[in-house]
Amino acid sequence: MTTTDRRNFLRALSGVTAAAALPQSIGRALALPAHHRTGSIRDIEHIVILTQENRGFDHYFGSLRGVRGFGDPRPALLPSGKPVWHQPNGNSEVLPFHPTAPNLGAQFMVGTEHGWNRGHAAWNGGKYDQWIPNKGVQTMAYMTRADIPFHYALADAFTICDAYHCSVMGPTDPNRYYMWTGWVGNDGRGGGPVISNAEVGYDWPTFPELLQNAGVSWKVYQDVGTGLDAEGSWGWTDNPYIGNYGDNSLLYFHQYQNATPGTPLYEKARRGTNILKGGTLFDQLRADIASNTLPNVAWIAAPEAYSEHANWPTNYGAWYIRQVLDALTSNPEVWGKTALLINYDENDGLFDHIIPPYPPQSDAQGKTTVDASNDIFRGSAAYPASSNAVGPYGLGTRVPMLVVSPWSKGGYVCSQVFDHTSVIQFIERRFGADRPDLIETQIPAWRRAVCGDLTSAFNFARPDATRVALPSTSGYAPPAADIAAAKRYPDYVPTVPAQQAMPAQEPGLRPARPLPYELEVDGDVDTLKRAFNIGFRNTGKAGACFHVRSGNSSAGPWTYTVEAGKTLSGSWPVASTTANEYDLSVYGPNGFLRSYKGGIDTGRANLDVNSRCDDDGDANFELSISNRGTAACTVSIVNAYTNEVMTHWLDRGQSTRKHWRLGASHGWYDLTIHVDNDRGFQQRLAGHIETGHDSASDPGIGMV
Repeated sequence: MTTTDRRNFLRALSGVTAAAALPQSIGRALALPAHHRTGSIRDIEHIVILTQENRGFDHYFGSLRGVRGFGDPRPALLPSGKPVWHQPNGNSEVLPFHPTAPNLGAQFMVGTEHGWNRGHAAWNGGKYDQWIPNKGVQTMAYMTRADIPFHYALADAFTICDAYHCSVMGPTDPNRYYMWTGWVGNDGRGGGPVISNAEVGYDWPTFPELLQNAGVSWKVYQDVGTGLDAEGSWGWTDNPYIGNYGDNSLLYFHQYQNATPGTPLYEKARRGTNILKGGTLFDQLRADIASNTLPNVAWIAAPEAYSEHANWPTNYGAWYIRQVLDALTSNPEVWGKTALLINYDENDGLFDHIIPPYPPQSDAQGKTTVDASNDIFRGSAAYPASSNAVGPYGLGTRVPMLVVSPWSKGGYVCSQVFDHTSVIQFIERRFGADRPDLIETQIPAWRRAVCGDLTSAFNFARPDATRVALPSTSGYAPPAADIAAAKRYPDYVPTVPAQQAMPAQEPGLRPARPLPYELEVDGDVDTLKRAFNIGFRNTGKAGACFHVRSGNSSAGPWTYTVEAGKTLSGSWPVASTTANEYDLSVYGPNGFLRSYKGGIDTGRANLDVNSRCDDDGDANFELSISNRGTAACTVSIVNAYTNEVMTHWLDRGQSTRKHWRLGASHGWYDLTIHVDNDRGFQQRLAGHIETGHDSASDPGIGMV
């Protein structure tokens, strides 16, 4: 950088710092009422998407109060029988660990491997037990509130989504293609499918083109760096404090590369601030907000140093996010009509304990009521069919999503399953009601069925009027000397502690948004076929993917995707397993669990267990239990939330029916059934009953 450029750059930085101090009380601005003309999504006039880089949900928020993190009472079990956090490392194991470096939010922490092949190898066909061999021990590092207080404060002030997944088990570019186009060229046309950061140029349509044709205004906010027209860089630069880090993935499409000045694709995707010429990172954003010309849809691509990518401090990202939020709230009229979505394109290689939904590759691996052919990668010339190259595109690992708006205040958690295509679906819901062509047809059918449209994270009818105050990030900005020198730092490499233990999660509840799920799963023994059958029913308003694991067989796992209003069933042979026993667990969204253990030999317990939710609008749960075995037995039902134990003697053919009112547990239930004459028998039923109203997070999370 020349001396003149350095002087301009430092002046630009000081301008940003001064601008950040303009709002005397951001809390006052955030307390202003939301635009409330219709009490619906139509009250939003601006959707702003800030997509940061490479952080996993557990890595950031596993210890946050009231989300499905380290205190999850129903984690999946590995083939070893241990909870999924106990990742094998040869003859030992690695648990999530907190690095020991001081001021962890300011550390330049090392990155981990996050390509397609290693990602699928870690996933291991859904067994989810090969993270350490493929990602290294640093995959298990995590942060706490003390490390990243601004991010935690955002979650406590607004709404955090704890079931938001990246779209691909792979790197940055394919995930951003899903966010901007709905897929990665899955049909093989236009240069696809793309599962790497090849960036060789593509030709399938993008969602901003649909917006343009529909008359919905849009724009990408970025810094031009050393140019947005240099093939192979498109905003990426060796100077990490300028440019867009190559994260404006629209510029890898030929229609944008070939656009000429004056055309919409050029003006809205290839313009930006120019720090090197005396501008600031946020001058265009602030100018548009001040003049009430913020477009209907805006994407923001940060320079590398502020992107939260590995080897860059989370604090720099917090500073950047705060500048965006300060800009948006500088004009209360604009803020009252704006939703800011802060998400992360992928997880780097950082571990998260929730096994993501994914479609079955064949009938041997499960079933789906919706076509999943466009969500299975069958191989290509660059990635020939091999154990790790073929398989589902995703969903990928959970990543953070913060919904920051006047309609999402209050510190809520939203646990509906989302991915990057949910951002497109949200824009469709807002601006597509009277624009029938504003539907992204490239989003595959399976993905639309499983991933929601983000509306469940909002309350448009009764927006929260809580006053919000956020901690200062003034001390998080990079040192001016580092910016002037375009300085980089070596990696901080955390090490696994000698004494390992599961991390604690903050205690307490978090208000929870109502979800569109109404799910039921029933299992029963088929003695004639010597099999165990499981039926899946979905009477809710959203599709769901169920993940089935065996605890006594190397077979599986399997997935069953059931659209709203549909059913599926599966059958598992028992005679081929150890001692003619079955051990199957079914995991669904928002902590849903059904588990079945027992045997089919003569004398083993055989109970017919059915459950249902009452239809009176309250959170009421009912169990009916029938003894279909050859002998009388005493049935015990243990309630995990109250420690209550109920016992019932059932003769052959006798039944009992039990009812629970779940108001005290906010609609949550977790019941385990035992019988006295078969210690190997156990069934567990857990989940949440939705009433259409706000509730609370799972009381079992973090329960001692």
